[in-house]
Amino acid sequence: MSENITILGGGNTAFAAAANLTLKGFGVTLCELPDFREMLDPVRDSGVIHLVGVEETGAAKVHSLTTDIEAALNASDLILVIVPAYAHKPFALACAPYLGPEHTVVLMPGTLGTLEWATLLREQGVAGVTLAEVDTAPYVCRKTAPDTATIWGTVTGLGLGALPATETERVRERLSPFFPGIQAYPTAMACGLSAMNPVVHPAGVLMNTGRIEYSHGEFYFYEEGVSPSVAKTIMAVDAERRAIAKALGYDLVAADEAFYRAGFGPKGDLWAAINGSRMLTQLKAPGSLESRWLTEDIPYGLSAWHDVGAQYGVDAPLMRGLVDIASVVMGFDGWTSGRSVRELGIEGMGLEDLNAFLEVGYSTS
Repeated sequence: MSENITILGGGNTAFAAAANLTLKGFGVTLCELPDFREMLDPVRDSGVIHLVGVEETGAAKVHSLTTDIEAALNASDLILVIVPAYAHKPFALACAPYLGPEHTVVLMPGTLGTLEWATLLREQGVAGVTLAEVDTAPYVCRKTAPDTATIWGTVTGLGLGALPATETERVRERLSPFFPGIQAYPTAMACGLSAMNPVVHPAGVLMNTGRIEYSHGEFYFYEEGVSPSVAKTIMAVDAERRAIAKALGYDLVAADEAFYRAGFGPKGDLWAAINGSRMLTQLKAPGSLESRWLTEDIPYGLSAWHDVGAQYGVDAPLMRGLVDIASVVMGFDGWTSGRSVRELGIEGMGLEDLNAFLEVGYSTS
């Protein structure tokens, strides 16, 4: 099997993954959409991404940097989509003409993005592509210079869900050389409901809006911003997330235990896990409220989860309140600017039909 891999994206985690996997000896093609070619400009001439931190370190000479989607998809059968959730649709539409049954596409993370991709590909007449997502980004990382990525920590035991679910084990084995220790969820829905960013970020940011605006994010978000009271609120959001999952038949791990299992911090309640985290305590707050922590995690996280819950009879008042407050603070409609059950392709599906779809995907007939 090929040791080449294609990464779509040009942000923090895409750069970190491209550099890390290159230094591990894999042939990486890093591709950004043509409209965002400037994301690759700092490394375009040299082809080198400098990596520092707890993983492989050094100057990583990436095999290929491109904005040619067709060439990038021809370079490998394994495609990692490492972009914000609001970029999933543009990438799906750009990739659709060049995808086939030989491809496996993994969203890192997905937050139910596999369901949106499946819907979009079906609308484009594309069949047979295996889709999958993981529950969180593989690293705690940032670009610390235009050509440099810093990895402060690596997630242990990434969670994986595939669509169709019958492909989960094959995808896990395919990803294992690149990301050892992957754990499987029963379905892509279970994985998408296990993302931690929408649990933590909206409540944490909205409860720190004054400090973020005053200091322009000059404080350590997890160390200083997630106080015991903020952690209580996050865990209340988490309880709603788990209730939605329970209605669909999944008994998901609570956020505090998930943080421990991912290696973010020590075992204990959420505040103890975060307060004792070597990875997370180094991360500062967003410099402004115009941050992915709201613009992504509200419309593509909490709003989508709430809509799924509502369809299957679960009320989530705290999620609803956070979406409403964020909509006022940000001046957008957090309910219509992201994903709903319609975008996920499951509007009106009964539970039995949903489970069948998650297991085998869309019928090719």
